[in-house]
Amino acid sequence: MKDFRHSLTWHFDHPPEAVWPLLADSARFNEAVDVPRHEIREEPQPDGTVDFYGSFRKGPVRIVWKDEPVNWVTNERFRHCCTFTSGPFASMCSNLELSPEGDGGCQAVYRLEVSARTLLGRILLSTGFVRKWGVRLDRAAEQGRHFLERESDRPFVDAVAAPDAETRKRIDALVDRIERSPNGHGIARRLADWVMTAQDSDLMRIRPRRLARLWELADRNVIECCLQAVRAGMLSLRWDLLCPRCQGAKISADRLDELPQDAHCPSCNIDYGRDFAANVELTFRPAATIREVADGEFCLFGPMSTPHVKLQQTVAAGETVDIAHTLKPAPYRLRTLHPGSEAFVDWAGGPFPEIVAALDGVTLGSNRPDGTLRLTSRAAKPVTVVVESREWAADALTAHRVTTYQAFRDLFPGEVLRPGDEIAIETVTLMFTDLKGSTAMYGRIGDAKAYQYVQEHFAFLSMAVRANNGSIVKTIGDAVMAAFADPADALRTAIDIQAHTVELREMTGEDALIIKLGFHTGPCIAVTLNDRLDYFGTTVNLASRLQEESRGDDIVFSTSVADDPAIAPLLGRIAYTTEQADVKGFDIPIEFHRIDRIESATVAAAAAAEISSAGGEASG
Repeated sequence: MKDFRHSLTWHFDHPPEAVWPLLADSARFNEAVDVPRHEIREEPQPDGTVDFYGSFRKGPVRIVWKDEPVNWVTNERFRHCCTFTSGPFASMCSNLELSPEGDGGCQAVYRLEVSARTLLGRILLSTGFVRKWGVRLDRAAEQGRHFLERESDRPFVDAVAAPDAETRKRIDALVDRIERSPNGHGIARRLADWVMTAQDSDLMRIRPRRLARLWELADRNVIECCLQAVRAGMLSLRWDLLCPRCQGAKISADRLDELPQDAHCPSCNIDYGRDFAANVELTFRPAATIREVADGEFCLFGPMSTPHVKLQQTVAAGETVDIAHTLKPAPYRLRTLHPGSEAFVDWAGGPFPEIVAALDGVTLGSNRPDGTLRLTSRAAKPVTVVVESREWAADALTAHRVTTYQAFRDLFPGEVLRPGDEIAIETVTLMFTDLKGSTAMYGRIGDAKAYQYVQEHFAFLSMAVRANNGSIVKTIGDAVMAAFADPADALRTAIDIQAHTVELREMTGEDALIIKLGFHTGPCIAVTLNDRLDYFGTTVNLASRLQEESRGDDIVFSTSVADDPAIAPLLGRIAYTTEQADVKGFDIPIEFHRIDRIESATVAAAAAAEISSAGGEASG
């Protein structure tokens, strides 16, 4: 049967890596060109693979198709084909190829291939159906160009109905309420405009870290604004339990204590467990009273649906395929779309090992020449090979990360685990501080003045923890326990606290204001205790013991902190000592490090500046 083909060529003044995220974002691109929202059906096969079917109704006609796995190489090309089992068409394929052009620009060639299944299909194709779709594609590509040129703040302009007068009034009140809180950061109006005008594809799962990158703002500011928007009634929150293979949100819950410990991914046909720090993600969507966002898909597959997948290619049974690639040196996971064994490569460049695929997984062969990736099938049927970055979580606001934000604990103290439930966290940084000699100070200068100084100390300590993306877990007398997702944030906080303590002594003349401080990074258990999220385990105990090793005005931290990739470069700029001591509760002497006594606020400020310049500003 005759195929109808239509080719479009677009030229951009931007390189392929800038254009790719727009044109390869099939869901948003399809929504922009008015592809109908559709339902997805997943059918597991006896050999462990999964077939995918999409469907929607157009008037009296129900369109059903089988979605074939998409083939792509990031920043270079993709091909997506569907085979129809009902409706006027037999098949439809879309192809995109990007190539560098001129001085930093690129050429994009987009091809549509459609074949008819019925007489109606032949009539539609012969009367310009494909060319009409080409007009829509041209329009969407031009919108993408405006976005790249910063003439628009959104990649694609969706025809969203303007809110009525009452809704606008409600939104104005919500924006004002958010900005009057400590968490608005001057972006509540921008968030409201996004909620009212963005595509449905953007609003089904609002990811604040992605918004922060899009808007070029600090992560923490956007996260806190979204959290406050939930309290105000502009957004609702949702906890997603992500599949560790495809990273899809297969189970969601409105509350953390409603999220199950285990799930099944029908797309990958695997069972998997819950990991607080890896695959439990907090996302947002508009409150129903502000904007209704219907369920459904605009595209199940596509390169930007799984941006961590850098290359995906179907290989026929017994076939060998050589692919020229421009993969960047990085840690990769090599697997197939269906369940099976995986291989891991920390690739530093140079020859890439051959990937040998079978239905039960992948193995590695000999290294190939530079710039060539060889895929070899040992399967009896077509198998789809996946090369994915292990750094997939760049945009994910994990449960572990958000629960270390002070704003989250302040706004949602009821978001806890079920009684008796506990979650292992692979890495958290815990800090303990204590106000040295506070009892003697109360007796010497009187309760009122000592209480004022202590309260000022606590207020600044809380502010420093929050400003550096941490949270106060609890207070015990004059001692504080704080949690951070990133040890670099903890080190910045420690410098800020000791700097302020020096300043406070200089202002008050009260030499007894001395802070002991220690912190440690390691695994622990998250539980609910006294109606709040808390931490237990050896990491907690060692962090507490390190604070006891502090003499005051210094900063004590563990070797695991010093070895962190984000911390090691900073320590080359700051004087510290390495010590060892017998610590209560541990059988062998514990090695730790100490940034010694800070003699003045000026020295402390300089140390803080070294941390910021070496590690970058804290962004969450």
